[in-house]
Amino acid sequence: MELFSDMPDDEGLPGVPRRQAMIAVMVATTMAVFDGTIVNVALPQISLALNASAGTSIWVANGYLLAVAMTLATFASLASRIGFRRLFTAGLIVFTLASLGCALSSTIAMLIFMRLLQGFGGAAMLSIAPAIHRTIFPNRLLGRILGLNAVLIATSTAIGPVLGGTLLAMLSWRWIFAMNVPLGMASIWLSWRAIPDNRSGTRAPFDIAGAVLSAIAMGALIMAADACAELSQGAQHHKALLTAAAYAVVALGASVAFVYDQRRAREPLLPLDMFSSARFSLAALTSLASFVGQGIAFVALPFLFQSVYGYSIFQSALLFTPWPIGIVLVAPHAGRLADRHSPALLSTLGLAVFTVGLGLLALLPAQPAAWDISWRALVCGIGFGFFQSPNNREMLSNASRERSGNASGVLAIMRTFGQCLGASLLGIILSVYAAGAVVHGELSTNAVQDIDAIRLALWVAVAATMTATAVSVCRIRQVREAVL
Repeated sequence: MELFSDMPDDEGLPGVPRRQAMIAVMVATTMAVFDGTIVNVALPQISLALNASAGTSIWVANGYLLAVAMTLATFASLASRIGFRRLFTAGLIVFTLASLGCALSSTIAMLIFMRLLQGFGGAAMLSIAPAIHRTIFPNRLLGRILGLNAVLIATSTAIGPVLGGTLLAMLSWRWIFAMNVPLGMASIWLSWRAIPDNRSGTRAPFDIAGAVLSAIAMGALIMAADACAELSQGAQHHKALLTAAAYAVVALGASVAFVYDQRRAREPLLPLDMFSSARFSLAALTSLASFVGQGIAFVALPFLFQSVYGYSIFQSALLFTPWPIGIVLVAPHAGRLADRHSPALLSTLGLAVFTVGLGLLALLPAQPAAWDISWRALVCGIGFGFFQSPNNREMLSNASRERSGNASGVLAIMRTFGQCLGASLLGIILSVYAAGAVVHGELSTNAVQDIDAIRLALWVAVAATMTATAVSVCRIRQVREAVL
């Protein structure tokens, strides 16, 4: 297999250790992605088994996301200090032990606490996984492994709900967490054996202020998105709006303070000089805008399928499946092409197709057939799959190998921030439509109001991806100027 072939001038690891390190990273990534999708399916059963309210049970899912978001930047910075092997293995150990703790939880409070620990372990792994790929693979194969990684995430996302439903039909919800334990133990052994222990050797004090400010900013952002989700449910609009606004102000203030701290810190948590590379900065902005569009669509489409078109949860999952299938079909080829041709050009083409797909979903008729929904979702997946691998390659290859961990953290932050911003925008749009319905004496759950709101949200997603495409076009110009 070409991914493990060696050439005389190759960087990274030789074939066998490279294979072992790749397996460790991919198994860990699969577990982290599964835990973000399977748990949502299990929440009703967990709520009943632990005698918890629905509102409290939601924190079994939200707590994990909150812990991941708040610590991504911190772990990405720690990677260069303590080494990829130590950080990744430690994250795996925490994640695996917390999974066992989740499986053995007897109260909802214990389960939420264990999910927070799982999130910290997951953040340690996810923040540096792309950087590990950059370290163990030579540049000539970087696009291919990133394409394969995109396929893995898309496949995990697609089969997560189905696997969760199957496990819940045959076994207890506890097995959703327990199955991580043997996989985690195998990955711990492989990661300690094969992942390089590269460290910068810096003796500068760790940027504690930056770590705290980044955690506050990302945590407040997640809480603002959660408050916006309550807006979309139509309950206590003014209180939820004020809560969302308060969290947004905190997030903005902490972000401004974070940038100020990074300019003054001796060894900043997130070195801002990485952004002096125009191609790196433009790739990061492109990623942010694209994930805003994806975040809107991922939350809006279940509303559309279930609340407007009347499909069941399982049918909605099947209707959404063509999206990750599209990613699976094209991401490996996009990664392979990115190793030979301009990643900026390839990702721009992918964004254009993704934008067309979102526009096609926004133009769905009032009562479409299942096949009509599916092919439009497939176009979205094909476009996003063709965009993601080349764009990630562009980001990582335009940062030095010493800054691979930081670049990987930026990639994860752009994804998380974009998805949260997209969810917040959708919540605001649905809230405005619901409030307008109340003012006119109508029910806030009126199907006509819902479909108009969701269509508007999808057009906002189109605008976000059009912005991403425009930014990506600027990258093509940068590449041409560099060549000339």
